[in-house]
Amino acid sequence: SFNFYLFIYLHIYLFGDTEETCPSFTRLSFHSAVVGTGLNVRLLLYTRRNLTCAQTINSSAFGNLNVTKKTTFVVHGFRPTGSPPVWLDDLVKGLLSVEDMNVVVVDWNRGATTLIYTHASSKTRKVAMVLKEFIDQMLAEGASLDDIYMIGVSLGAHISGFVGEMYDGWLGRITALGYKEPLGNIDFYPNGGLDQPGCPKTILGGFQYFKCDHQRSVYLYLSSLRESCTITAYPCDSYQDYRNGKCVSCGASQKESCPLLGYYADNWKDYLRGKDPPMTKAFFDTAEESPFCMYHYFVDIITWNKNIRRGDITIKLRDKAGNTTESKINHEPTTFQKYHQVSLLARFNQDLDKVAAISLMFSTGSLTGPRYKLRILRMKLRSLAHPERPQLCRYDLVLMENVETVFQPILCPELQL
Repeated sequence: SFNFYLFIYLHIYLFGDTEETCPSFTRLSFHSAVVGTGLNVRLLLYTRRNLTCAQTINSSAFGNLNVTKKTTFVVHGFRPTGSPPVWLDDLVKGLLSVEDMNVVVVDWNRGATTLIYTHASSKTRKVAMVLKEFIDQMLAEGASLDDIYMIGVSLGAHISGFVGEMYDGWLGRITALGYKEPLGNIDFYPNGGLDQPGCPKTILGGFQYFKCDHQRSVYLYLSSLRESCTITAYPCDSYQDYRNGKCVSCGASQKESCPLLGYYADNWKDYLRGKDPPMTKAFFDTAEESPFCMYHYFVDIITWNKNIRRGDITIKLRDKAGNTTESKINHEPTTFQKYHQVSLLARFNQDLDKVAAISLMFSTGSLTGPRYKLRILRMKLRSLAHPERPQLCRYDLVLMENVETVFQPILCPELQL
């Protein structure tokens, strides 16, 4: 039998700090970070029987841990302030809300708390050895490696990887959050893996400038645990190809649905089994704030200008209740040629089910010179997430440069040539 080892990464560094409701996690001071800490590993168990406060467990005392259920280990990383990770409580509760499992928080704050990163990283293999000893005892009690899931954050991703190596890649699954190197079966790149929207762009943003981008990967994972937000990622060779709409179908003959970010990413493992090598890069964009979901549409435009036009398109949608959402397709100028269809990938932070009005604006980005017109023969709007929804069209439209043109769409004819 072939056992599959799913190794998933989110490419953003992260750190975190602040208070946690239950004081079980080791809480240290900044003074501890200055003087350094010796390694001490504690295993804190949460189940649906004890959701809010942990049980301390070890190889000879399992507490409420049920070896017949999935066990998820949450492994934090470098702690330069000594405080508990701000996201820890939400992650534990989120995991237990989607599945009846054992959640084991690996508390190695004594060891991770230091101002010197290499002092913490030098202790990661020792933490992995502690986990190996505990998992060995779980296996002796009847647990299966298939049911072992590790979520590693920052240096916790290193620890999770070391544990995986110790079992020759036979662990059920590893998710690495905030890790830079592409080593997974699915490597996720939010917003290209670079600066994250909604985070400060300069040091004037204070401490958030240093930690906002880095924490985002955990918050994106948390979004996947909420029913209201499903983040779809698109396997692609590059972020530019994704933005250009070249990678919106997934799998052979477009029959596979695209991979989902976060907890449900392993739904794609059966498809990856058939790939050689069984790995892929996947790109997606996010909104500036929680729950971070973006909704993808194609805007198909056929123009009939005599001369080629190049520029950006901004599209706004409005429903009958007055809700609006906007997408600026300006990552690179689009070339419009006479009677050629251009398919633009639009990303909205709201999913308006019934669109009552659409507006388009064309811009060349030039502050001087003539104002151009973009003559549209046909515009079509179609939802990627909900292809069953009626496609919306508009015919014979002239856009004046930098002028927003609002119109009511009509249903497209069912047969499009």
